[in-house]
Amino acid sequence: MKLHQIVKSIESDFFKKDLPVLNVGNIVNVNVLIQEANKKRLQSYQGTIISQHRAGLNSTITVRRISKGVGVARIFPIHSPDIDSIQLVSSK
Repeated sequence: MKLHQIVKSIESDFFKKDLPVLNVGNIVNVNVLIQEANKKRLQSYQGTIISQHRAGLNSTITVRRISKGVGVARIFPIHSPDIDSIQLVSSK
């Protein structure tokens, strides 16, 4: 078995299967697991997808929102175990 086939088989176990179809311009709600001391909680981040990087297991989306009059962009690795869920609020 070749090396790239071994890597693909290992990576396939970590892909999230329940993701919606994500496109630039969609409004999404990303629920992120936050760990503070010994507690874990969910933090919701809602905004517009402004860019998308498709790289298999390393795929990311950049979500931008306005917070207190200032634009804030955050990059999320979509297959990360810290991402609880991604919900599509409205599509473009």
